[in-house]
Amino acid sequence: MTLSKWINQKLFLYSSAYSEDKTEDLIKTEKIFKLSVVTQFFPPDYAATGQLLEELTRELGNLGVDIEVFTSQPGYAFRSSHAPSVENLGKVQVQRSRTAQLWPGRIRGKAVNGVLFTLRAVLHLLRNGNRFNLLLLTTAPPFLPFIGYLAHIWLRIPYVCIIYDLYPDIAIALKVISKDHWLAKLWQKLNKLVWQKSKALIVLSPAMKMRVTAICPQVADKVSVIHSWGDPDLIIPIAKKENWFAWKHNLVDKFTVIYSGNMGRCHDMDTILEAAKLLQDEPIQFVFIGSGAKKEELIKDVNRLRLKNFVFLPYQDKEVLPFSLTAGDLSLVSVDAGMESLVAPSKLYPALASGRPIAVICSQYSYLRQMITEANCGDTFENGDSHGLAEFIRLLSQDQELAKRMGRAGRQYMRSHFTPQIISRQYLQVLQQSIGLYK
Repeated sequence: MTLSKWINQKLFLYSSAYSEDKTEDLIKTEKIFKLSVVTQFFPPDYAATGQLLEELTRELGNLGVDIEVFTSQPGYAFRSSHAPSVENLGKVQVQRSRTAQLWPGRIRGKAVNGVLFTLRAVLHLLRNGNRFNLLLLTTAPPFLPFIGYLAHIWLRIPYVCIIYDLYPDIAIALKVISKDHWLAKLWQKLNKLVWQKSKALIVLSPAMKMRVTAICPQVADKVSVIHSWGDPDLIIPIAKKENWFAWKHNLVDKFTVIYSGNMGRCHDMDTILEAAKLLQDEPIQFVFIGSGAKKEELIKDVNRLRLKNFVFLPYQDKEVLPFSLTAGDLSLVSVDAGMESLVAPSKLYPALASGRPIAVICSQYSYLRQMITEANCGDTFENGDSHGLAEFIRLLSQDQELAKRMGRAGRQYMRSHFTPQIISRQYLQVLQQSIGLYK
């Protein structure tokens, strides 16, 4: 049997089995909540989206939801290139497909690998669509939500989208394609189609909600803002003198500024670099942990300028994060100019959990400014304000009590608003509403 005939046969069978009437009867009579999560990245990958989804699915499982995760073998940043093809994590069953590594680290490679994963996800849904009654999709890869629309049309399965990053808007902002390019126009039309047929859309910031609703006003009533989170039970403040990670990397005796996470195209590295140049003759150390498209360029700039106040380290395993995030005296978060409504830095929340003050580099219009002000946990600086950032770093290096007060305030703010338990219940409410279990 040819592939096209097999797909058509599956579509007919599943469309018959999952008419809207039967789906509604199933929900009303048995109150079954079986959730399928589709995402390209999931641990042991280090991708932030995967780490967050692992914690979210675990918490939803604790709240009684049966969950299956369809994902890929590690392919983002990893030490092991293979993980179990099937793995049970409590009430969460993880199924991993093969992964492709074509042109790793390049945009075209990521796009092709994302397309291949999406095709595997389509086949997975065709084979297993009768095992769940709600589909949760991420924008990892960016075009993955399209299969939610197909699942709705073919199989009558309701779906919810988590918009981590907004494409093609990011590609346009980065000048990868122009706004008048046929691909950008087609993508935007498909986005509107996907959003309108979804049961709910989840975005990570108020600015992202405003952007989505401006693009497609018809979905305004189905967009929910749910922030990312940090785990205060995992990330616990540790004094540097008691922190083996700080001792291992010679960070104990210097005021240490930590940047931990992705150094991607949407993050402002230039402002940090210029601040480091201003502080190069002072006992202040910059530690960059992670990877990303801008890492190699940053290393080249540091070497060209002969700066001695930089240390570069790879992504750390999850069990090391409680020590790496608390090995510094100040945490950095940055978003490039013009990106405030397109991305939301998840690194902010574990940084708050670490009990260290935060310096955020962002646009004057960013929602991050209000958050930092409300938390009273640090300061924000406009893109390019390297002098302001350098002065703030100097201030904290000379006033340890101020740094401690800000760190404690940030951790308390995070514990009150952005823990896995708090956020997972917000997700649960949206998911329940999507299948009629909650009004």
